[in-house]
Amino acid sequence: MSAAPAERRDLEGRHIVLGLSGGVACYKAAELTRGLVKAGATVQVVMTEAAEHFIGAATMQALSGRPVYTSQWDAREPNGMAHINLTREADAVLVAPASADFLSRLVTGAAPELLSLLCLARPIERCPLLVAPAMNREMWAHPATQRNAAQLRADGTAILGPGSGDQACGEVGDGRMLEPEELLDALVAQFQPKLLAGRKVLVTAGPTFEPLDPVRGLTNRSSGKMGFAIARAAAEAGADVTLVAGPVGLATPAGVTRIDVETAQQMHDVVVPAAASHDVFVATAAVADWRAVNAAEHKIKKGTGGVPALALVENPDVLAAVARLPKPPYCVGFAAETEHVVENARAKLARKNIPMIVANDGPAAFGSDANRVTLVDAHGSRELPAADKLTLARRLVGEIAARLA
Repeated sequence: MSAAPAERRDLEGRHIVLGLSGGVACYKAAELTRGLVKAGATVQVVMTEAAEHFIGAATMQALSGRPVYTSQWDAREPNGMAHINLTREADAVLVAPASADFLSRLVTGAAPELLSLLCLARPIERCPLLVAPAMNREMWAHPATQRNAAQLRADGTAILGPGSGDQACGEVGDGRMLEPEELLDALVAQFQPKLLAGRKVLVTAGPTFEPLDPVRGLTNRSSGKMGFAIARAAAEAGADVTLVAGPVGLATPAGVTRIDVETAQQMHDVVVPAAASHDVFVATAAVADWRAVNAAEHKIKKGTGGVPALALVENPDVLAAVARLPKPPYCVGFAAETEHVVENARAKLARKNIPMIVANDGPAAFGSDANRVTLVDAHGSRELPAADKLTLARRLVGEIAARLA
């Protein structure tokens, strides 16, 4: 039985300096601060004078549990060097929102106020700078802003977003600050070990759907959560990730290329040609074993001759086809079993001729946010501690990286 997922504290022990420059998106910084604290981080808020026109320092102090800094002349610092002191214990500086003007300051090294000054004075080799642009679409598209963003990337600054959509000015387009949850995920990813840097990883996730007629079909209860978690964990680890997803309603993990398919044949036709150019293939999808020989053109109606006879044919085996390639990637299969979990997984390992299978109790795992899995390979089997699926995905990425090394 899968354990209930414990609350993840992905930023436990981390100290984050959260900077706010001027922009209406400052309202999102309140929710972001709560998310950072909930994830285990301590948060030191630093605001520009312009930011104070959009949200009060008292609000940010209440949410962070720490006094807010707004001036390089803050008398609370006995040495008068707030710009130095604030970053020496910081694990990262995140500026959200980052206005067009603030991006310009970072590029030129101008530091007329505390926030830009501490960005300039931070220990660059161990304290990364992340910025979340927030501005009108025309301001973001302006050549000056694009030059500044390109230079910041070249200088090692992580540019998070911007997103696209409705803007406070009434226009629609690029320039929205990413949502707090997206920024939190990006910050968590910043601290994950880059175990798969330079690697290409192909992941399948979710069920397939094999139509019987235009409204019915053969499928299964796979939610896709485990495969999406693996895609996210691989991207966090620095990999170039492609996710081939069956029909699920999950959001695409940041930095992941997604290809949607419906049937097993479609998944096969996408995955097999692509697999040869990848270093790792993780076959998490619960691919239907059979499909109808001929799907009906119209809905099969009840009461027109009794129960219809279903003629089925076997679907192509996606994982086995990849494993048979002349130069296959490192293949990891999944086995969702209902009995004799490890024994059936070991038989699948031999049948597919792959190096590793991740075995689990299918009914307990499908749709759940947590899982309990056993790694099965040529050397034996080892159960991983029950955990939420993202935690398990990160552990699995570590196992794969160790084998590749």
